[in-house]
Amino acid sequence: MRSPQPRLAASLSSLAVHADTLASVRKADLQAGDMVCIKTRNSTYTLRFLGTRNYIVSGGWFNRKGLAPMVTTVAGCTWGGSAIKIDVIAVCGLRIEFGNRLITSPVHKIFVLPRWIQN
Repeated sequence: MRSPQPRLAASLSSLAVHADTLASVRKADLQAGDMVCIKTRNSTYTLRFLGTRNYIVSGGWFNRKGLAPMVTTVAGCTWGGSAIKIDVIAVCGLRIEFGNRLITSPVHKIFVLPRWIQN
């Protein structure tokens, strides 16, 4: 008789704690005009913060569908299920969920270009 495989289960609180240790960009850290470049497993996205909840988004799915640049919101980041971390724009290893319900592949790299350094 085979012994049962150990189950790897994670509680929502342990996932949230783990996400806080990953490279990320928090919504509260952005100012109007800041640009965030995000490389996911499958695409590259550029988001410009408009100073409200809205972002101008280009790249990835938005370009492929001919919708870029598109003004939308960022709901937060997800592990791929229904749990979502709403205080962030991007977290390495998690997926971005945009306001139009698009969920990206996992984030690999994040680069923030503050408005004051842009020409």
